[in-house]
Amino acid sequence: MGSKYTKRYTAEFKRDAIAIVDSTGRTVTEVARELGVSPESLRNWYRQAKVDRGDGRPGELTSAEREELKRLRKQNAEQAKTIEVLRKAAVFFAKESDR
Repeated sequence: MGSKYTKRYTAEFKRDAIAIVDSTGRTVTEVARELGVSPESLRNWYRQAKVDRGDGRPGELTSAEREELKRLRKQNAEQAKTIEVLRKAAVFFAKESDR
């Protein structure tokens, strides 16, 4: 079972770890063990870096696209709440005008 606290790594640390894998030809697992990082974390960083460079599989999202999607989903949820409030207000005022 994992820790309840997630360790955060800086972008620079991730970039350096990926560079070590690229430049040395060692496996992700070896580099991860050396750096004290979860092999799965380093594997995910490496895979995302490949996608960001344009070397990913078709349909995979770059980091920028993921951020934009996250922003748009948040904006969509906020707009849905606003629409719901306005719909309820319209129903309320429609009932009031019938009196």
